[in-house]
Amino acid sequence: MNELAKKRAKAILIDTAISTAVSFAVEPLLKRKTKGSFIYTVVSPTVIFWGLEYAQLRLKGQTVGQKMMGIEVQNEAGGEPTPEQILERMVHRDTIGPFVYLKDRAKFDAYEGGKFPHDLYSYTVVKEVD
Repeated sequence: MNELAKKRAKAILIDTAISTAVSFAVEPLLKRKTKGSFIYTVVSPTVIFWGLEYAQLRLKGQTVGQKMMGIEVQNEAGGEPTPEQILERMVHRDTIGPFVYLKDRAKFDAYEGGKFPHDLYSYTVVKEVD
């Protein structure tokens, strides 16, 4: 695994930890409002994770984890990704992206960590920033 891919992995772990903390804080409120546990065990963590990531990328251009690791998501032209690109990237990453990666890992190793399946799908790239 090359250095950029390691930074991406660390950034997503940091963002997941933050999202998990928020989910735990919100869970008692959801338990009172909903009868089934499916909402606060499955739906809520996903919505919170995607919501936090979307908001951070739209407002600041980086998530907390990306900022700490010195990386940034950009569109292929080098600018900020559009709202549609952000949504496509998140959904693809958390649904079929891992299967696509495992099917043809060598193809993505050629990008040296700059692109994974969800980046190709959403026409984005991850780059190191100063």
